[in-house]
Amino acid sequence: MRLLRKISAISLKTVISIILIAVLAVIITSVSPIYRFKAPEPFSGPDVFNPYRNLDTAICWKRANFHTHTKVEGLLNECAHTPEEVHQALSDFGYDIVTFSNHNALTDHPFDSALQVNVYEHGYNLFKYHKLVFGCKDVNHFDHLVPFMPSQKQFQLDLLSKESDFITMNHPLRTRGTSKELMERINGYELIELDGINTEQEYWDWALSAGHYSFALSNDDLHYPDRSHCIAVRCNFLCCPSGSYEDIKNTLLEGCSYAMRVPDYGCGDWETKLQGNKELPAIKNIGLCDSTIYISLTQKADSIRVIGQNHTTLALATQCDSLNYTLKHSDPYARITAYFPKGEVIYTNAFARYDASISAGPFNEGDHEINFVLTILFNLMLLLLAAGDITLLYTLFKK
Repeated sequence: MRLLRKISAISLKTVISIILIAVLAVIITSVSPIYRFKAPEPFSGPDVFNPYRNLDTAICWKRANFHTHTKVEGLLNECAHTPEEVHQALSDFGYDIVTFSNHNALTDHPFDSALQVNVYEHGYNLFKYHKLVFGCKDVNHFDHLVPFMPSQKQFQLDLLSKESDFITMNHPLRTRGTSKELMERINGYELIELDGINTEQEYWDWALSAGHYSFALSNDDLHYPDRSHCIAVRCNFLCCPSGSYEDIKNTLLEGCSYAMRVPDYGCGDWETKLQGNKELPAIKNIGLCDSTIYISLTQKADSIRVIGQNHTTLALATQCDSLNYTLKHSDPYARITAYFPKGEVIYTNAFARYDASISAGPFNEGDHEINFVLTILFNLMLLLLAAGDITLLYTLFKK
């Protein structure tokens, strides 16, 4: 009986210790400035930003996937396939550009250093708040284990942007805590990853409607290249002269690309899937003439929808392969989505208002500032909580 009580006491102490250590880890990694975010402000101005201003139909389009996982050194692997195997699997489906974005690790291109792209997926927090970090020299391992505040998410973006060329916000629909309020506040990411199942992409419009401009990406987030429903179901098409990093960077940051959802043709029949991927609809031409947006497609769409402020449908055309829409003065922005009979969906980047005499586009970096009083109080509170936690641990082990 005495032995059982002793075992129970040790077990209880162990459980409490683990909980206290976990709480301490959350407290320590919660350190962050507290920001004062500006109120949402829609795009405005006499000019319209055209992401397709440098479109060259002679070199279009190159198919790309930027969110790909492979086997890495160590015990923790989210993919059992090597970079060579993953690259080959995507190449079979017509991908011209493949980058490897393993979690918190830079991965070498498997066979051509000229195609090396330094990119990794940042984040191991419990909310799945992940970012693709492009053009970095090293991996930043700092993360908030529980990023429950917009300020913490903004702090991560600010931190990562200082040591990279540009950032993609990954799968916001699958990130815990994504809300309209959050998307209206945070900024500092140049691209946003669209969802492959929900074709509305309303969270993107929450940000655009608040004046936070970003370009769209649609990636497989590939972990299982041997599973039909996981590979070649999301992709991007870039008007890009080559697969070199500089060309990729310039194309993505000027917006001459579009994102696409692709159905799993054949649902496990690989021959049907391969054939379907050879016959994808595509954008034939897209651009801006005065204030009129135009798009033409290689195949007839079930519908082409122009979406604007607050996710409002500005125009809708059915059973057609082209559309023109003239932006009204009251339209802060417009983006186009085309839906095809077999389930393919094309998403264009947004045409947005701005003032060319002030800036080169509708980009509003740095529209948040540190609230120093709240920052001191918040981090002082964390210090006190950490001290209390350590005191409890010390008392527990002392006994």
